[in-house]
Amino acid sequence: MAHAWARRRFPAGGTSGTLIGLLLALGPAHAEPPIRSPEDAACRLEAKAKVFAAPNPQGLELEEVGKQIYYACMARLGQSAQPARPANRRHKRRRR
Repeated sequence: MAHAWARRRFPAGGTSGTLIGLLLALGPAHAEPPIRSPEDAACRLEAKAKVFAAPNPQGLELEEVGKQIYYACMARLGQSAQPARPANRRHKRRRR
């Protein structure tokens, strides 16, 4: 009799496994765009590390808090990555 009981149990387990697989496959996917620069990678890591510790007085979702951290980091690194440009000076032309 144990053999018949095991045979009845298997299809039910397969059905629930299929149902769970479909729910996971049809759920919303949060794919990230590819990393484009070392600064991008560093800011993504910083946002992931700080998203749970950052203050959230407005009650935003974690994804929005992470975006704010990421964009603040990119702005900070973007300013330091740009070389300092000298002021535009007009050069006097030499007369020949």
